[in-house]
Amino acid sequence: MLEGYAPGVARNAVTKVAARQAVERAVFAQPLFAPGMWVVDVGCGPGSITLGVGGEHARSKVDFLTVDVCSLPFATASVDVVFAQAIFEHLTEPGAALAEIRRVLKPGGALAMSTSDWSRARLRPKTANVDAALRGHYLLCRRAGGDPFAGRSISAAVSAAGFTDVRTKTRYRADATYRSLATYVEARLITALETATTPDRDQLASAARSAWSWARSGDGDFAQCWTELLATR
Repeated sequence: MLEGYAPGVARNAVTKVAARQAVERAVFAQPLFAPGMWVVDVGCGPGSITLGVGGEHARSKVDFLTVDVCSLPFATASVDVVFAQAIFEHLTEPGAALAEIRRVLKPGGALAMSTSDWSRARLRPKTANVDAALRGHYLLCRRAGGDPFAGRSISAAVSAAGFTDVRTKTRYRADATYRSLATYVEARLITALETATTPDRDQLASAARSAWSWARSGDGDFAQCWTELLATR
């Protein structure tokens, strides 16, 4: 699943993901978890959230597997809860992944997912350089097969996959500082430029210059928009 993962697995990306904890990322799903349940964390990355979820109950056992979300190694109707944080915005075939998740869930089982929506992210000030840098960021996401605005359409996709009782809530979270986001976007764009070809190269170069200016423009505010969704198999 890492092959098309837009943020990549460079140190800055892994460090950013590893800082995420269940106490903040999985709080909306906590009522679903109970002792003895089989919970699958799809797209768990380094497992910082997974370990937090597993740690809710002293007798919990946590295993990690490298698998394809569209071909999960679990029996049909065998899983109580599937949790997914920040993964569906990176998938080329989210519909196929949702169908596979529905297959492994027990009847009445629950899906809990949190998906980002860059179209509603809050950045202040949002200058021309910020806009241009983010357009380059979105280009990299789409080039890897993802959708940076997935949070605004995930509810419809989950319903189309056959889930019921679909409920969503919008949550804003300060995932990074204004300046560190600019530095992160700049680094991704510079890395992409090393292998870029026309016509992408010109756009990425322009976006990287804008990100450089943004990173040196002073302080500001950033809050990412997350769509938190609960649904029933």
